Amino acid sequence: MELPALYLKRNEDARLRAGHLWVFSNEVDVARSPLGAFEPGQAVAIVDYRDKPIGVGYVNPNSLIAARLVSRGLDHALDRSLIVHRLNIALALREQLYPQPYYRLVYGESDGLPGLVLDRFGDVVVGQIATAGMERLKDAITDAVVKVLKPRQLWWKNDSSIRTMEQLPEYADLGHGEYGGEVVAREGDLEFVIDPVGGQKTGWFYDQRENRDQLARLVKGKRVLDMFSYLGGWGLRAAAYGASEVVCVDASAAAVEATQRNAERNGLAERVTAIRADAFDHLKALREARERYDVVILDPPAFIKRKKDFKEGSLAYRRLAELGMQVLSKDGILVTCSCSHHMPRAALLDGVQQGARHLDRQVQMLVSLQQGPDHPVHPAIPETDYLKGYVLRVLPA
Repeated sequence: MELPALYLKRNEDARLRAGHLWVFSNEVDVARSPLGAFEPGQAVAIVDYRDKPIGVGYVNPNSLIAARLVSRGLDHALDRSLIVHRLNIALALREQLYPQPYYRLVYGESDGLPGLVLDRFGDVVVGQIATAGMERLKDAITDAVVKVLKPRQLWWKNDSSIRTMEQLPEYADLGHGEYGGEVVAREGDLEFVIDPVGGQKTGWFYDQRENRDQLARLVKGKRVLDMFSYLGGWGLRAAAYGASEVVCVDASAAAVEATQRNAERNGLAERVTAIRADAFDHLKALREARERYDVVILDPPAFIKRKKDFKEGSLAYRRLAELGMQVLSKDGILVTCSCSHHMPRAALLDGVQQGARHLDRQVQMLVSLQQGPDHPVHPAIPETDYLKGYVLRVLPA
């Protein structure tokens, strides 16, 4: 297999040999392999400064992450056959974990397919491509998915912000199958109708599934507030576990309408109310009205998308936790989460503790939350470990 070589500078191979898959632009020996000589997404042999090949990957001269390693050694081409093999390995794990075909099937680097995400909703697959290398392999990925899964539909939801950094266009379209029919996520014996084109990410957040399972022992007979509720994943699960009243709050009118429809679909409408509002404004209004809930769930979007946003973002997480505690009943339960990779787990808990002391409260950490096993963490790639959260008991000082 003849591939152009992407040469690394001296000592820049250590991270790759330790298991990481990324090559940054300043690690490339541009004297031997000028980045401008490559096309975005082109397959390359990644070679160390001693001319020893590390493996096969793809390159993008327009990106800070100039290359991603896909296969170690030079034996396997970046083609349909490799993708079929990786899909089958990923599928074997998910079929062991889950009795029904509703899960994240491919989680990028952790499943050996950097730049690719695939979520499975029964006979429908929704994919996201984040890199030029995977965009170049789009037809091969489509063929591989059809071969392995035989889906009714394969949707492409290619609108993530990283595509801008890769200088790729944003779009959403049907990659395989015919238009029509509902797309449904199943979780905890409930069904949620999702929108694979207009929804957030791929339409559903499987990463919180096991965390939502924690509600079973916390909410029976309780009054529950679900902030940033999206399609009602947390709130409807709480209602199904016996919560006496659930209020779901989201800033999106479409999400609020979808939550109401999903509540009706699952026979939970009498105990679930969906409200459109800004989370911070709504929590302040509840505080002023002296409203109290037994369980408050805070699952916001990422407040820290870049490392330089840490100070401002961490303050937002603390403010949100404080507001949540201010509408909790005595001896209430606070669930707080962050999907920001740049928000360390300890910093999230420290912000809650600071907020509690500011309010003259004390907290007990009951459960530490993380992303589900269909989002496996790659030990050599910290970036794959992004979701963290806590279930906390909040008490008077």
